[in-house]
Amino acid sequence: MKVGIVGASGYSGEVLVKILLGHPNVTLAAVTSRSNAGKPLAAVIPAVRGIDRGLKFTDSDAAALAASDIDLFFLALPHGAAATYAKALVPAGKRVIDLSADFRIANLATYQKYYGEHHAPELLPGARFVLPELTPPSWKKEAKLIAAPGCYPTSILLPLIPLLKAGLVTREHIVVNAYSGVSGAGKKVDEAYLYAERAESSKAYGLVKHRHLAEVEEQLELYSGAKTVIQFNPHLAPMRRGIATTTTVPAAAGANIDKLYAAWRETYAKAPFVQILPSGETPDTAYTIGTNRIDMSAVHDPRTNNFVITSAEDNLVKGASGQAVQIMNLWCGFEETAGLV
Repeated sequence: MKVGIVGASGYSGEVLVKILLGHPNVTLAAVTSRSNAGKPLAAVIPAVRGIDRGLKFTDSDAAALAASDIDLFFLALPHGAAATYAKALVPAGKRVIDLSADFRIANLATYQKYYGEHHAPELLPGARFVLPELTPPSWKKEAKLIAAPGCYPTSILLPLIPLLKAGLVTREHIVVNAYSGVSGAGKKVDEAYLYAERAESSKAYGLVKHRHLAEVEEQLELYSGAKTVIQFNPHLAPMRRGIATTTTVPAAAGANIDKLYAAWRETYAKAPFVQILPSGETPDTAYTIGTNRIDMSAVHDPRTNNFVITSAEDNLVKGASGQAVQIMNLWCGFEETAGLV
């Protein structure tokens, strides 16, 4: 099957290139970038020298891509831009997996509140937000356009959803503190992301209204059946990549750590990319970098009656490109782990 990447020169695009060039079931047939059009792929992404198959970047012409013989496209673009390409590709019968936020939020008013104008609202009814480990499998037949989850939301939703569904935690007083490497901001020339500014430095940002909050709360309500509000505190950490998340949530009456772990094990018994660590062994981003894995664990604090849940992942793999390939594998009937181990 032929696949293409629109916006292949950003961080997520680069990771997609590396994964797809080694994928056993697909041929990477197109990589686009307006700023790099005409340049050899290996000149822009030197890490793929020798395996680049002579690919060159082409201009990001939506009409030309829609008319091509490529079966599936990954949109590794900023929000807003992705929707304009989806408008051309989806009606042309192409499968589309969007790594931006354009189709993650089903409620148009909520999207507009956090992101502004939506450039393809007519596609929202046919789009599906897919958490590969949790979304009911009907999406594989119904969807025309897939929204891959964001990096922060993945680190929050995978540990929390099974506990809310099982009634093991309350919906009130959920506090999430998450730390992301600077690659989460994308490739940009900005003083705040210079090495001299970020090294030996960590700070909170986007407090009380980070854009990923809308995605998280909509999914928590969808899976648990009731409105759920969280306090989300994102932080920028002095590392290139990785996300470490700590979620503090009150235990429900009768809940204990054994029941929590039982809910996790039942939910993720067949999930190859979820690793459940023993209580007290906290995940470390150092061991998830470069993998499509999320590690998670939990402890119970008898003094506060809170569960303290920790998770770690690579924001560019499980939090973006790797998860998008995992979705493609499931959508197209490949092995779920193809190209990812």
